[in-house]
Formats: sequence, structure tokens, C-alpha cells
Amino acid sequence: MSGSPASYRAVFAATEFRWLWLAHLLSVIGDQLARVALTLLVFDRTESAGLAALTYALTYLPDLVGGAALAGLADRFPRRDVMVLTDLGRAVLVAAMAVPGVPLAVQVCLLAVVQLLTAPFSAARQAALPDILRGDRLALGLGVFSMTYQAALVVGFGTGAALVAWLGVPSALLINAATFVLSALLIARGLGPHRPVAHAGAAGDTAAAGQWATVRAGWRVVAHDPRLLTLLAIACCSGFYVVPEGLAVPFAAEIDAGSAGVGWLLVANPAGTVIGMLVLGRLRPERRLALIGPLAVASSLVLIPTGWLPGLAVSVLLWTVSGACSAHDMVVQATYVESVPAHRRGQAVGLAIAALRAAQGLAIVAAGILAQIFTPSTIILVAAVLGVAAAAAAWHRWSRLAPPRAHPPPQGEADDISSRP
Repeated sequence: MSGSPASYRAVFAATEFRWLWLAHLLSVIGDQLARVALTLLVFDRTESAGLAALTYALTYLPDLVGGAALAGLADRFPRRDVMVLTDLGRAVLVAAMAVPGVPLAVQVCLLAVVQLLTAPFSAARQAALPDILRGDRLALGLGVFSMTYQAALVVGFGTGAALVAWLGVPSALLINAATFVLSALLIARGLGPHRPVAHAGAAGDTAAAGQWATVRAGWRVVAHDPRLLTLLAIACCSGFYVVPEGLAVPFAAEIDAGSAGVGWLLVANPAGTVIGMLVLGRLRPERRLALIGPLAVASSLVLIPTGWLPGLAVSVLLWTVSGACSAHDMVVQATYVESVPAHRRGQAVGLAIAALRAAQGLAIVAAGILAQIFTPSTIILVAAVLGVAAAAAAWHRWSRLAPPRAHPPPQGEADDISSRP
């Protein structure tokens, strides 16, 4: 990873990437509408803020199971097919949720299955990207996907509820279903098969291999590579610096910021992440790689003053800077994916998804429980201190490891890609 940095223009010059990004954009818009719609629906029917929050959480938690158990489908079947079929499956399930009279419990179960299918889709996309974007363009491409998602969060916090109120819950769900169908059509039209090619001399690398064999093989790849484990540890440090987002409402009350303050606090981190990725993308590749450790530490370090109740303006600034520092995640993702053999990328990415969801979910749940005993500012302070310690340890280990090596795809897989117009 050396030389001049790639440009975003070079990233979008890749035809397959443009199709994949457009499909991602449509899905993100639909997903945000659906999340808000279902949360409002549950609150309207039950008048329970707790159940409404649980419904929102269900849009993330199934990634734990899906990432660990289903992501390996991207290593057994053509990755384009996995993305198309999971998109169509999610479209059918979301459309079923929009049918009038469907019991709330059934809708919640359907939502969980929809999210379960997200993991193999994401794994297939991440596994295909290194073959679409070579070298330094990969980090920027992953950054584009992250920025699109973060920007959707910023916009969604302000407009999602208003749009759902105008459209109605069933219409919002049908729009989400339509975005999945459009995403499937775009991917089917714009991408090559991206078949996972069996590693020479390895057994169980084809579609004929059992799913459990694929899962075990993916686990072994990650468990036996200290670079991958360390990168995963750095990524999981996000569990500490996402705590403020989970406590934004009670923290705003603690500093007397009001409902408007909650909005500012919620958009601070995603807005900072977008800014950080834009800045990081302008640096040379080797410089980005060297900043993984320092930025991982800084992501939590800048949150420590939050424990001193600095007021709304300073808190928003600190949370924004934390988000900007967390942009190192796009470099971590790219290095992780490049360091995995091409025929095991899907399952390795799935394990990373599961680990991240576990780290972030457990941290937010723990923060919520502790918030019944301690003040939000105290919990954020403790999480920040622990985050600095964990990130520093991971940084120290990363600095002692040899630079990660990239694993180019087998020649047959490259031929599949280059043969497309």
C-alpha cells in the first residue's frame, strides 16, 4: 500500500461499483423509512417506548446470527446471485409486513428474518469489492458505502418521521420493498457473477461443501491469522465510542439541552464520520495505514471531557471529532478484506459483522442498564477510558505485526470480472 492516493473519481470510474453503490443507496433510503415506520407503528399500537426501542434494535441484532452462520453462502455460490436472491427475499418479507391486519408479533418476526438476510448480502458485497476495486481504490470504495449510510442517518433523523407521517406506515414499507427489488435488478444487470474460486488443493470450497464446513473454514482463517484478529479487535473498539449515541437522550436531559439538543447529539457522530472519511481519503495509503492505531485511540479519547458536562456546543463538537476519528474504520475494513484469501472472504466478513454487532450491542445494552444507577456522563466517561485502554492495546499489537499482505483473487475469478464490458 504505497504511492499516491486513489481518487473518488477513479472509484466511480469502475462500472460495477457504480451499479453496486446505486443499489446500496436505494436500499439505505428504504431501510431508514422502514425502521422509523415500524418503530412508530409499535409505539402507536402498544404505547410502549421500550417495545418501540426493542423493535428498532431488532433491525440490527439478527446480524449476530446471520453474520456467523449465513455469510458463508458468499463463499459457496456466485456472489452476485447471493445478493440478488437475498434482496428479493427481503422484498417479499417487507411487502408481507405491509399487508393490512398483519399482527404486530408477526411483523416483528418478519423484520428479524429480513435482517437475518442482510448478513449474507453484506458479506457477498464485501467479498466482491476487492475484485471490482483494486489497490487503494478499495479503501475509498468502502468509505463511499459508509459515508452513504452515515449521510442517510443524518438525513433520516430529521426527515424520516415526517415522511412516514405523510406516507403512512404501509406505504413506507412498500417503498422499502420496492427499493430491494430495484437493488436486485441493478445488481443483476450491472455485476458479473463473481464466483468464489476454490483454493488449489483445498477441500470443501465449492457449493457442494456443506454450510457448516464453510463456516468452520472461515473461523479457522480468522483465528489463525494474528493480523486479522488484531484488525477485528481494533474494529470492535467501536463498542466503546458508540455508547454516547445510545445515551444521547438522557445525556441531553442531564445538560438541559432539550429535544433540539438530542437531535444535534445524534447527528454529530455520523456527520463527523463523513468528514473524517473525506479527509482520510486524501492521504497517501501508507499514511492512512499508519493512522489506524492513533485514530482508534482518539475516537474514545476525545469523549473523556464529556464526563465533565461541558455543555451542548462542546459536547456536539467532541462527538463530531470522535466520529471523524472513527473514519479509520474504512482502512481497517479494506486491510481486513485484502488480508483474507479470496475463497474465504464471505465468511470472514460475516464473522467481522457478527463481532461488531456483538461489541456495539453489548456496550449499548450495558450502558442502558448502568444508566439506571449512574449518570449518563459518568457512563460515557468510563466507556471512553476503557476504549482508550483497549484501543491502545490493540494498536500496540498491530504495530508489532508485519504489514498485512493482500491476497489477489485467483486468476479464474479475475477473468470473470475482466470479461464484462
